Amino acid sequence: MRSVGTVLALVVLATVVATFARRWRIPAPSLLVVAGLAVALLPGTPQIEISPDIIGLVVLPPLLYASAEEMPWRELRAVWKPVGVLAIGLVLASAAAVSAVAVWVTPLSWQMAFVLGAVLASTDPVAVTALGRRLSLPPRVQVLVQAESLFNDATSLVLVRVAAGIAVASAAANWGAAGGQFLLLAGGGTLIGAAVAAVITLIRRRTEDPVLETVIALVTPYAAYLLAEAAHTSGVTSCVVAGVVLGGRGDRLTNARIRLQLHAVYGTVVFLLESVVFSLIGLALPAEVRALADGDRAWPLYALAVAGTLVAVRLLWIAPLSAVVQRKGALGRMNWRVPVVLTWAGTRGVMPLAAALSIPVVAKDGTALADRPLVLVLTTSVVVVTLVVQGFSLAPVVRRSGIALEPAHTVREEAEARSRLAHAGLARLEELAELEAVPDIVLDRLRRSLNARLDDARERLAHNGGNTTTAESTDLVYRQLRRDLIAVETAELQSLYDAHRISDTTRRRLQRSLDLEETRLAGA
Repeated sequence: MRSVGTVLALVVLATVVATFARRWRIPAPSLLVVAGLAVALLPGTPQIEISPDIIGLVVLPPLLYASAEEMPWRELRAVWKPVGVLAIGLVLASAAAVSAVAVWVTPLSWQMAFVLGAVLASTDPVAVTALGRRLSLPPRVQVLVQAESLFNDATSLVLVRVAAGIAVASAAANWGAAGGQFLLLAGGGTLIGAAVAAVITLIRRRTEDPVLETVIALVTPYAAYLLAEAAHTSGVTSCVVAGVVLGGRGDRLTNARIRLQLHAVYGTVVFLLESVVFSLIGLALPAEVRALADGDRAWPLYALAVAGTLVAVRLLWIAPLSAVVQRKGALGRMNWRVPVVLTWAGTRGVMPLAAALSIPVVAKDGTALADRPLVLVLTTSVVVVTLVVQGFSLAPVVRRSGIALEPAHTVREEAEARSRLAHAGLARLEELAELEAVPDIVLDRLRRSLNARLDDARERLAHNGGNTTTAESTDLVYRQLRRDLIAVETAELQSLYDAHRISDTTRRRLQRSLDLEETRLAGA
C-alpha cells in the first residue's frame, strides 16, 4: 500500500507541476526534477529506492516506443551517417574522457571510473524527446538529436557490460569480444524489432476494433523489448526499431477514430510515466548522498567536473562533424549555431540512471563493490545537472542561435498545405458533379465548405467552420461525399510530404485535423 500511495502522490505532484510548467512555458521534466528534489528534502519524506527492473521493464519500453514513433523516415534517411558517427564515436570518446577525469579528480578506482564513463557516455532519448517537444528546431536538426539518443544505446550498453565485468571480476577488457557483443546487441535488436513490427502490421491491418487496437499498441513496445532481452540482444534497440517502422506506417494501418483514440491513450501513458520517472530522479538523490562515505563529501565538485567534461567533449566532437555535414547541405548553411544547439541538447536522463542501478552490488569474490554508492550519486547528480541547467536554458539557447523556425514560417507552411488540400478536394468535387445522382444542394454545400477553407488558408487561420442541414437524406449524402473528399485530401497531404513541400510536424497536425473531421462526420 505504501508503494501505491507513493505512486499516486507522484502522479498528483506531476499534474500540478506540469500545469505550472505549461503556464510558465518551461520544460516540465526540469521542473519535475526540481520538485522531486525539493520534496525529498522535506522532513518526514520516506526514502525512495528506484528499482532497475521497474525502470527497464515498465517505464522505458513505452517511452522509447513513443519517441521512435515520432521519428520521420524522410529526415532520418538524410542524417543517418552523422547519427552513426555520434552513436558510436561520440559515445566512445565521452566514456574515455569521463573515465580520465574521474580518475584524476575523484577517489574512484580506474575500474569504477570506467564504469562511470560508460554509464554517462550516451544521451537519453526520454529526456531529449521530452525537452525538445516544444522547440521549433529545423526538422533535420531535431531528428539528428533525437535519433542519436535513440540509437546510441547499443554502444553504451556494451561499454557498461565490459566496464562492469572489469570492476566485478578484475579482468582485462576483451575488446574483440566487445565488438562481437555490439554486433549481437545492435543487429539482433534490429532484426527482432523489425520482425515484431511486421507481425504487428499484419495484425493491425485485420483489426478494426478500437479496444483491440489500443491493447495492441500498448503491448507492442513490451513485446519488442522482452523478446529481444530473452534473445540476449538489445531490448532498447528492438523497441526503437519497432517504433520507427510502425510510426512510418501508422496512418495506413488504422482509421481516423482509432488514430485519435491511440493518440489520446498514448499521450496519457507517456505523461504519467515521464512524470513519475523524472520526479523519482529528484527524489532519489538525497538518499543516495546519505549512503556515501565521509571521504566522498566533495561529490558536488566531482559531478560538476564530469558534467563539464561531457559538454566539452560533445562540443569538440560535434563542431567538426557539423562543419562537414553543413558543407554537404544536410543541415543548411554553415554556422556555429548548429553545433552549439546540438551540444546543449545532449542531456542525460532515465537510461544512464537505469544503467548505474544495474551495476552489481558485490564483486566476484563476494566482497562489496567499492565506490558503487559514489558512482550512483555522480550519475544521478549529473542527470539532475543536465536536466536542470541545460533543460531550463535550452529554449533560450535555441532562440538566441537563430536556427529556430519562426512562427510565421510554420503558419505559412500550414496555410499553404491547407490550400493545396482544399484545391485537391475541389478538383475531386468537380468530378463528382458530373454524376447525376449527386444532389445540387450537396454539391453547393461542399463547395462552400472547401471555399471557406481556401479563405481561411489565405488568412493563415486554422479554424474550420461547419454548416447545418435540415434534410436527413441530404445530410447523409453530404457526409458520404465529404469522407470521400477527406480521403483525397489525405492522399494530397502525403504527396506534399513525400515531395518535401511540408515538414513532418505540419503533416501530423493536418492529418489530426482531417481525422477529427472524419470522426465528427461518422458520429453525426
